[in-house]
Amino acid sequence: MATPWKKQKDAFLESLYYLQGRKEGTITSLVTPWSQVNNATTNGLEWHSMTVIGGRPGSGKTLAKDQLIKSAFKLNPADNFRVLEFSLEMLGKNTAIRAYSSELGVTYKYLCSADGILTDADLARCHEYAKKAIVYPIDIVEEAPTIAQFEQIVTLYMQQHAQLKNEKTVYQNTVVTIDHSLLLKPKPGQTRNDMLYDLGEVVTALKRKYPIIFIILSQLNRAIDHPDRNEDGKYGNYVLESDIFGADALLQHADTVIGLNRPGKQKIRFYGPERYIVPDEKLLVMHFLKCRNGENGLAFFKAAFERMSIDEAPVPAMQETRRGGM
Repeated sequence: MATPWKKQKDAFLESLYYLQGRKEGTITSLVTPWSQVNNATTNGLEWHSMTVIGGRPGSGKTLAKDQLIKSAFKLNPADNFRVLEFSLEMLGKNTAIRAYSSELGVTYKYLCSADGILTDADLARCHEYAKKAIVYPIDIVEEAPTIAQFEQIVTLYMQQHAQLKNEKTVYQNTVVTIDHSLLLKPKPGQTRNDMLYDLGEVVTALKRKYPIIFIILSQLNRAIDHPDRNEDGKYGNYVLESDIFGADALLQHADTVIGLNRPGKQKIRFYGPERYIVPDEKLLVMHFLKCRNGENGLAFFKAAFERMSIDEAPVPAMQETRRGGM
């Protein structure tokens, strides 16, 4: 039988090949549309990796994922990659309409003629954008699979898009998104936590075998909604690792974990012990909870949900404190 180990020499040779490729630019990360995310990671998301994005409903998880995918082909023109989206929460047509909203800078409601009638000119702009967007190699799975079915689908996808070069199978770089993890189908009698443990193990096996970037969206536990955590200026305002639903199941497998928060939506005026001033509900905070090859920290953004866009924002001012108290 084949031995389950390899020589340390091979690992060093692989690492030197990787570093040489990074130096020459022949091996790159997937650059995101946000410099603060790129800085927190290895100038973007590395292939053979898993990123978990967790947040409350309405915090911008899907919006962040959509913007990342929408911009990926423009920001990484030299990379040859595909995208496979497990769109379990939202139909593909809804995702497309959100893309029109972002591109045209108009609301989703307007595009659906629910906030004024969509003009012929703007409908024509949607047609023009669709012509450009459909050339990108993006495929969508809308039916929720079990973890075993998920593994089969991803494996089939990688095999179908592989090429044979010099009698060697070469797999195409692929971004696989799951929106969101709790919508995968558990086996009969299986708890959601056990399902997430299985998902973590399967994703780890797949990312080791194939050049895949997994982006998995997750909800938060109910603990973050405790009133104490919404009091101004508390450390509990922050999204913590333990807040990610199934944290023990997913975090050990993840390379990058990002917690999203909209403190203004929770009526928090001064965010965290630094007491960052929260101007409105559009302030979006990204907490980098785990960066295997980068640094933890937080970054600030402005979420323009009306036009389906997340833009980088400066660090907010902090509330001035007086000696001896507030």
